[in-house]
Formats: sequence, C-alpha cells, structure tokens
Amino acid sequence: MRWKGRPQSENVEDRRRISGGGLAIGGGIGGVVLLVVYLLMGGDPAQLPLGQQESTQSPSGVGAPLNPAEEEQKEFVSVVLKDTEDVWQELLRGKRETYSAPRLVLFTGEVSSACGYAGAVVGPFYCPGDSKIYLDLSFLDDLHRRFGAPGDFAQAYVIAHEVGHHVQNLMGISQQVEAMRRGASEKESNRLSVRLELQADFLAGVWAHHAQASKHILEPGDVEEALNAATAIGDDRLQKEATGRVTPDSFTHGTSVQRVRWFRKGFESGDLRLDDVFTTDAL
Repeated sequence: MRWKGRPQSENVEDRRRISGGGLAIGGGIGGVVLLVVYLLMGGDPAQLPLGQQESTQSPSGVGAPLNPAEEEQKEFVSVVLKDTEDVWQELLRGKRETYSAPRLVLFTGEVSSACGYAGAVVGPFYCPGDSKIYLDLSFLDDLHRRFGAPGDFAQAYVIAHEVGHHVQNLMGISQQVEAMRRGASEKESNRLSVRLELQADFLAGVWAHHAQASKHILEPGDVEEALNAATAIGDDRLQKEATGRVTPDSFTHGTSVQRVRWFRKGFESGDLRLDDVFTTDAL
C-alpha cells in the first residue's frame, strides 16, 4: 500500500503513554480466541462478562521511550484514517448527509471507553457511545503472527471495517439493529449481528474502491492481503481453531467466505446502492 509521506488524520488520540496495567481474562487461550471471535471486528466490550475479568498491575507507560516501529505504525494508522475521512465525506455528501469523522484512540494494554473497560486481547473495536475507534498497535503485529494475515493493506482493512461501524452509527443502522435484537432470541440476535458485521465489511470494500480511484493507494497483492485477513477472522475458522468444532448459530461476525464475499462486493462495485445485506436471503 502506498502510504508513506501522505497526509495524516488529525483525529488520532494517543493514550499509549498513559495506558497502565493489563487485563487478564479467564479461560486460557481458548477463551481468548472465543472473545476475539466476538469482539475482534466491532463487538461491544460493554457486553463482556465482567465477573471473568481481573485487572492486573503493571508499570505505567508514562514517560516510557517511544518505539520507532510503533511510531511508524501510528503514522500508517493516521494515513489510513485520513483516507477514510476523505472518501466518506465525499460519499455521504452525495447522499446529502454530513460525515462527522470518528476519533481513533491508540492505547496500550487496556482502555476505558463509553462502552466499558477493555483489554488489548479483544482487538480493535468501535464504541458507538463515544464515536471512537480503539486500537492497541500490538494487534497489527498479531494480525500477522496469530492470524496469518500479513501486509499493510490487511491492517488497513481492519481499520476501514471499524470506520464502517461508525458509518452505520451515523446512518442510524446500528440503532435499528440494536432495537431488533432486544426482543429477539439469541439465535436471531446473532444473525442480526452477523449482518451488521458483513455490512461493515462491505463498507470497507466500498472505501477501498474509492480510495484507489482517487488516490491510487494499492500496490500488487494488496487486495489479496485484505481478502486473506477477512478469511483469517471468519467465525468458522476462529471457532475451529479454538474449540475444534464449528457452531453456526453462535456466529456473530460471519464465516470466512461471507466476509470475503461482502468485502469483495464493496470493493469491486464501490456502489452503496448494492448494500442489500439486510434484505438478501443469501449472505
């Protein structure tokens, strides 16, 4: 991805040097992966079982020297966020709506948000309560090492997906889905969650289409990086790795095939009118 030396967003809030402690979540590595299944790409940390959370003490990051590699990652995140701002301002202007950009909070270890308290283990998430995206930069490395999805455009896809949740929030879609989930069975609630997540994948693809058209950001292999990331974080794949079995009724984010399909649909068309994730029978 072509990103070095390009404009950066002013909406990055760096809390890394004031983040303290860590968050230990019971259940071992299997429990961690199951939490990732739920929260990795846009889940609500306010719904974490607080009784299973135990805060641990570790030295504060205040005054710690800055890591050059992390500073480069911060620059990368800022550039990607600026690209999402430019694209969504233009797209929503065409729909006669105003785009209010989210702030992206960088943290280390654990963070407090309007959605609750969360640790880095949950991965990046969007909180509609304060319209902020939360990201521990260590996740960008985990995407490669833990999930087998290397590449800067794989990381850009993750950020664009979280921005997609912000767009859903601005357009009232998140609120509509939440209202439908209140009176639904667990099975139906999960199905609605899957559709919300797949729509965010579609919106990430739409962003990539228009960012490429206006800024020529892509290099050979970049799209494949994003598709590989979408595959790596499908519910079916993560559940299989965590428990050795797959339980479709418990999916909250969609299968690998579904995530790839909806990102690809958005990327290839760039057309918001093709967003039929809540009306189609075939996901």
